Amino acid sequence: MRDYARIARKITVVLFLSQGLSAAGFIAVFTVNALVAVDLSGQLAMAGVPGAVIVLGQACGALVWGYCMERIGRRASISLGQVIGVIGAAIAASAVASRSFPPFLMGLFLVGMARSAVDLGRFVAAEVHLPSEKGRAISKVVLGSTAGAVFGPLLVAPTGKLALWAGFPELAGPYSVSFAGLILAAMLIFVGLRPDPRDIGRELARIYPGSVPQQETHSLSEIVRRPGVIVAMVSVVFAQMVMMVPMSITSVHMKAHHHPLGALSLVISAHTFGMYAFSMISGWMTDRWGRSHVIILGSAVLIASCLMAAPSTGLVPLLGALFFLGLGWNFAYVAGSTLLSDQLLPGERAKTQGFNDLLLNLAAAGSQLVSGIVYAIGGYGVMALAAALTAVVPLALAIWWQVAGRQVAAARQP
Repeated sequence: MRDYARIARKITVVLFLSQGLSAAGFIAVFTVNALVAVDLSGQLAMAGVPGAVIVLGQACGALVWGYCMERIGRRASISLGQVIGVIGAAIAASAVASRSFPPFLMGLFLVGMARSAVDLGRFVAAEVHLPSEKGRAISKVVLGSTAGAVFGPLLVAPTGKLALWAGFPELAGPYSVSFAGLILAAMLIFVGLRPDPRDIGRELARIYPGSVPQQETHSLSEIVRRPGVIVAMVSVVFAQMVMMVPMSITSVHMKAHHHPLGALSLVISAHTFGMYAFSMISGWMTDRWGRSHVIILGSAVLIASCLMAAPSTGLVPLLGALFFLGLGWNFAYVAGSTLLSDQLLPGERAKTQGFNDLLLNLAAAGSQLVSGIVYAIGGYGVMALAAALTAVVPLALAIWWQVAGRQVAAARQP
């Protein structure tokens, strides 16, 4: 008889560490991507394009890895994704050095594919835990990004100076953080993610049949019509859209107001600290208070943060606004991901969760493309207000789900 508790802890630790390594590289390059785009293209409206390309890579990767995970396993899929990201980081760095915009975008697309693979690790952690522990399992993996996401931006200035010392452009330096982090993440996952979580999840479903919905496995088109799945997907998709828009443009906004690169890095660090550092709290809240309550809270915090960011030009108000933007995303993301995991049979998990992240990243890519144009035309304030309006959608849907759930529970009582 396997010691499932020990195996679950080991899998969660490996995913926690790989999240941190991947996040360090991902957030380091995200800090300067908009600046590189404006520098290489010479057009302010192109500021949102790198972010859109990355999340487009995440979208395509999510679909690919979602199906690969069911066929070749979670371990092989996630580690292969990190290797692809290593290649992408190398291409992006060389493109910055040679001042070539198209190869730069190609490299970012591959980095996005790598990020989508490690992001699916939150569902991998959930499937090796029972329902009463899923929220905390997901939050532990998301928490793994804290150190990497906070320290990643702080490495921007030192690696930029190192790049200048080596004779390369300053903005090429941060891509070395991504290169190194993804190499280490790939090695960790390939060596440490044993036994494969796919097999453990299937065994748990057989041993504890009450831990998953007892119904026949359905096609993806049928699954995505379930009310609980709709609420979960809308919550994470819209939270991602709202979070990514100010995050991707703030660097250009601060540059326009003559903030140094170190101040820009500090704001992004505060944002990513909000995104990940409170994951244990959001996971506990999700398991204790319920999924919909935490989605409602997250949506409300997202709205407040966008309203705070809209008129801000100084360092301190932007620090606060971006911190709360990350915190609101965390609440909605953890609770929405947990709600989605609740709805699925073992055979439905990988394809549905991959499809969820496909939608998430396609929506985020589109919103970032639009955000660059809106920023160029209307400015940072208009862009932030549009993001606040978008956050109303998951708020309203989660309130509906909460009311509908109470009505169903009342109807079942004799």
